[in-house]
Amino acid sequence: MNTPLPDVPEVRVVGLPQLTQGFDLVERLDLSMHLKVHGPLEPVTGELLAQLAEGISLRGRGGAGFPFGQKLRAVAKASIRRGVRPVVVINGSEGEPACRKDTVLLNRAPHLILDGALLAAEALGARTLIVAVTRNSTEISMRAALAERGLSDRRGQQLRARVQRNPERMVSGEASAVIRAIGGGPALPPGRRERASDSGVAGAPTLLSNAETFAQLAIAARIGARRYSHTGLENEPGTVMLTVSGAVARPMVIEVPTGVPMRYVLQLAGAPPVPQGVLTGGYHGNWIDAAATHDAVISRESLANVGGSLGAGAILPIGPDTCPLGEAQRVANWLAAETAGQCGPCKLGLPAAAGGLSDVINGGGPAALEALREVTQAVKGRGACKHPDGSARFFASTLSAFTDDLAAHVLHGGCGRETIGVLPLPVPGYQDAEESIPSGEKLAVDWTLCQGHGICAEIVPELIRMGADGYPSVAEASVPMHLRGRAQRAVRRCPALALRIEQAPSERPALPSSNRKALGSGRG
Repeated sequence: MNTPLPDVPEVRVVGLPQLTQGFDLVERLDLSMHLKVHGPLEPVTGELLAQLAEGISLRGRGGAGFPFGQKLRAVAKASIRRGVRPVVVINGSEGEPACRKDTVLLNRAPHLILDGALLAAEALGARTLIVAVTRNSTEISMRAALAERGLSDRRGQQLRARVQRNPERMVSGEASAVIRAIGGGPALPPGRRERASDSGVAGAPTLLSNAETFAQLAIAARIGARRYSHTGLENEPGTVMLTVSGAVARPMVIEVPTGVPMRYVLQLAGAPPVPQGVLTGGYHGNWIDAAATHDAVISRESLANVGGSLGAGAILPIGPDTCPLGEAQRVANWLAAETAGQCGPCKLGLPAAAGGLSDVINGGGPAALEALREVTQAVKGRGACKHPDGSARFFASTLSAFTDDLAAHVLHGGCGRETIGVLPLPVPGYQDAEESIPSGEKLAVDWTLCQGHGICAEIVPELIRMGADGYPSVAEASVPMHLRGRAQRAVRRCPALALRIEQAPSERPALPSSNRKALGSGRG
């Protein structure tokens, strides 16, 4: 089956809207409508902003759940100690096929996100704001939002702001991968653990948090900690944005107060009355069974108590008519393909684990199950980023959640059910399906200077390939915005000064799709 989620699915709200306020009026709140709906926002000092974040127990909404106030203080302290202006980064990356809540906010409420980020930037004395995105729709929306506020990356401005387009991949949304890409490198984790608050973009202390986190901060700054805390649970106040898909009649993004029963959220989306299991937190999350679903409410603590995870806010039920191990196998194959290929646990361990799960499903018996458990355990805690750990958690949760099905496959060669494919995954070729926004510029080579060093092809292979004669072959297409930084880097690194960027003629036709595919899409 496998129907990928649209960028902006149906949006619902339980109770009074906060982040989604105004969504019933317009499809996208431009700056004028945003101010009509939410009103103006006054600057806040760094200490008061940290106290506000701590007063509402604001944690990062990208999955890790790190306390925002603590992160804010760490950046401020590092900035003062080093005498360096910090950088603020909005992480709008959603490389997981089951997550759309940040994409919805970036598309429909971009100024609410910018409000929170600009509050933090002013409080910290930052002079650089970067919005990292992975999709065409979010790039267009955020570029428009910056323009509506008169913000740009031009020198001489008090605050320089820009949008950074990264590949749409699981690993490219990890904080260190985002920072590395902003610096002109590949959108991959660097393999060393370093706090962004100490050394992030260009080595400066960096406040990096996801889109919903900044939007929540903007809401709290407007209404105050006391009023904000009137919604939701006492220890986890406010609302949460969830993406509900899988075996549901209506995939949706939904804003709910913490404390709302999980079963009510599933009912709204049209999930089976008694789901066989619910994957919570997304593809780095945990499965819970129908009994746990009945008891759980939407909160980090409640879901953790029943073995689940709030994570990035993805909720995925599956019905009784599909093989849960087969569904997990599809996700396992995707997780293995998302490896950055930089370390053994990820490059070798995840494909081995996916293959081991396939062996179990296809009648490999107890030996195959034991081998799968061993390789899953070996992957944990040894990767260059969190992708192996999250994937290992998914494997372990699958084995513990579906013991009856596991026994049927191990002892009897199958459970008798087909795999329907209800968990959303990208369709083949999805990375070539949408063209990036053209920059209006193109790469050009001065052939009287070019000596065929090939450095340019290494930096931006999506646009430059080395020909059989040892010289570069340059795409005639306009440089996409998300490759512009690397194209500029290639120009700077050319030893012969033969490569340049020039304005693309407006009448030039688009690169044919067959050639575009041959040159690569720059999406992963």
